Formats: sequence, structure tokens, C-alpha cells
Amino acid sequence: MSTAVRQTLIGLAGVVLALAVWQLAATVGPFAGSPLPSATESITQAALLLGTSAMWSATGVTVAIAIGGLVVATVIGVLFGVGVGVSPAMLHATRVPLEFLKPIPPIVILPLAVLVLGPTWQMGMFLTVFGCVFAIAMQTSAGVFDTDPVALSTSRSYGMGRAEILRRVVLPSALPYIGTSIRVSAPTSLIIAVVAGLLGGGPGLGQSLLQSQLAGNQPQLFAYVLILGALGLLVQWGSQYAERRMLHWHPQYRKVAY
Repeated sequence: MSTAVRQTLIGLAGVVLALAVWQLAATVGPFAGSPLPSATESITQAALLLGTSAMWSATGVTVAIAIGGLVVATVIGVLFGVGVGVSPAMLHATRVPLEFLKPIPPIVILPLAVLVLGPTWQMGMFLTVFGCVFAIAMQTSAGVFDTDPVALSTSRSYGMGRAEILRRVVLPSALPYIGTSIRVSAPTSLIIAVVAGLLGGGPGLGQSLLQSQLAGNQPQLFAYVLILGALGLLVQWGSQYAERRMLHWHPQYRKVAY
């Protein structure tokens, strides 16, 4: 049995075990008789939701907000990070403001965003950009600043201009940093897109969660949680695949033939 198959089987066994514990806890365990629905009820409700256009529409809006916000954050973060990284003085001058803004969760500015933009997809995208752009900018600037000085000196000795050095030497050196920051930010963008609907009233799966909660429909509420969990796995796998494709030339992703 190959390692990949073994890992897959172990992962599936873990999922089955978790569902069994959930089922027992909700039926005969400490949560029996509580609002917590059983695993079978939630899975059945999730299957029913998969057959509704409303669920797919909400999912499409959430994914669009998450991906759109991540793309905008990547463009802004990479451009800003490159501009800062090529100048050591700018790197040190902006480090403190970036470190100050980076840990501020988007939920802190959510009331202001709702007040200015309303419960719209623009509000969700703004929060997504805010939650991802600083990490991407800091990683990009660190990657640019960490470019091998020998490679820079060699490229100058060959008569390369600043634009060519940036394109051929600096950006390839920073790509691993950029790829890692995007991979880490991808699940974050999905979380923020859901929170924007759950707490800010914006469109998407977060709003569907809120409506199920207000209606007291616990099986449907947990069904949406399961759907979001599956969506999160897809986003994580997709970001890892994109990182491997973007950095296929990097030693970390190269297959070594013996």
C-alpha cells in the first residue's frame, strides 16, 4: 500500500471517528436532549441544501467575495511589498506601521465598514482585503529584501538595468515568500467573507448561517457549518496546488530522481 493511500485511509478513519463521537454525544451522551443536532441529522440537512439553488447562490457569492478580495489584496500587497523591499530605509520605516496594522482583526472595523458601505458585497470584499493585504505585503517585502546580494551584484556586472534585475532576479527570489503568504491568506479570506455576512449582514453563506440561527433551525445551521468546512478544505487544497504550480521550479517542490 502506497503512502498516499495509507494517509488517505487514515484521514477518512479520523473523519468517521469524529462523526461517530458527535453522533453519540448528541444522542446518548452529555448533549442528548440539547439543541445540538446529531451528525446524521446535520448530514441529511446538508444533502438537502445541496439540492437548493439558494445554497449554491450563497456559496457563489461567498467564494466570489473571498477570491476577489484575495486577488485585490495580492495585487496591492505585492506592489507595496516590492516598493518597500527594494529600499532598506523604506522597509524599516514601514515595519512598525505594518506590524501595528497586521494583528488588527477585520471584525474590529466591521461596524465602520457597514456604516460606510452597508451590508453589501463591497463591504465583505473591503474586509477581506484589509484582513489579507498586510500579511502579503510584509512577506513580499521580506522576500525582496532577502534577495541574494551575490546574484544582484552578478546581474549588475552583466549590465542588467533595474527593471530587468527586478524581473529576472528579485521577483523570482521573492516568489516563495509571496506564494506562502497567499496560501496562508486564502482560508483567511474565506473566513472573513463568511464573518462579513454573519455579523455584518452581507450576502453569502454567513447570512444563511445567521438566518438559520435566528429561525432556531439547528440541523440546518450545523449543515451550513459542514458545507463551510468542506469549502474550506477545497480552498486550502486549491491554494496549495496553485502554490506548487507557481513554484514548480523551486527546490522545495522539485522531485529529486535517484
